[in-house]
Amino acid sequence: MTNIINPVVVLGGLGLLFGVLLSIASKAFVVEVDPKVEAVLNALPGANCGACGYPGCEGCAIAIAEGKAAVTACTIGGQKVAENVATIMGVNAATMEKKVAVVHCQGDCEKAKDKYIYHGIQDCRIQATLAGGQKECSYGCLGCGTCYDVCPFDAIRMINGIAVINRDKCTACNKCVEICPVKIIEMVPYDKTAVVKCKSEDPGKLVRGYCSVGCIGCKICVKNCPTEAFSFENNLASINYDKCIDCLLCIEKCPTNAIDNSSIISEDFAKEFAS
Repeated sequence: MTNIINPVVVLGGLGLLFGVLLSIASKAFVVEVDPKVEAVLNALPGANCGACGYPGCEGCAIAIAEGKAAVTACTIGGQKVAENVATIMGVNAATMEKKVAVVHCQGDCEKAKDKYIYHGIQDCRIQATLAGGQKECSYGCLGCGTCYDVCPFDAIRMINGIAVINRDKCTACNKCVEICPVKIIEMVPYDKTAVVKCKSEDPGKLVRGYCSVGCIGCKICVKNCPTEAFSFENNLASINYDKCIDCLLCIEKCPTNAIDNSSIISEDFAKEFAS
């Protein structure tokens, strides 16, 4: 019996001793938490998406409390969160410009030609290493859905071989922008709906051969824009949103429909996001 009782007593005593020591250590080495950090952290949405550039919401809260980040640092929280954080910090919240991710490509399975059929792992980064991807256009959406996989807000669907973003679900967390290997996803102002949905820098003659909705460099948008918001470089038109008044004249004039109204929801788009 002694052989059983003695080990139990010793282990119990050691457990009690370590418990006391840990209790003393927890009080001796306690790290004081700045109440402002805790208050800011509670005001943040808790998505831990990293869009602010800091490691999670706690990292963002610490940076804001220490004055190293603006009260508008949380992009997904929007104006309401910025105002709440500003109140905690005792400053005025600047008006945030809401942004949304757009895919600069419409070259789906029907509108763009392929140079081969890809049967590998469904990851755009892997496909991009194989002769630039399966599309004849080396600037287009590869269609494997890597952006869809990383989107934490269910704002992306793959429709007929290309990524499509739901403007109302997108929080501008930037994850899709960072992971796209062909860099065709960018952030644009939410209140501007005209988007050049093409990134090809190939001459117009080549673009016509492999995509029916690509930018062919005709410069009609540049010539017709009333505010000179369009520029043209490397065979591609682009919009300066600081000058754009969203008159949508460019959409009306574009002969290949390469410029799109991103606020219009297609029937396929609606079905995909309803499912």
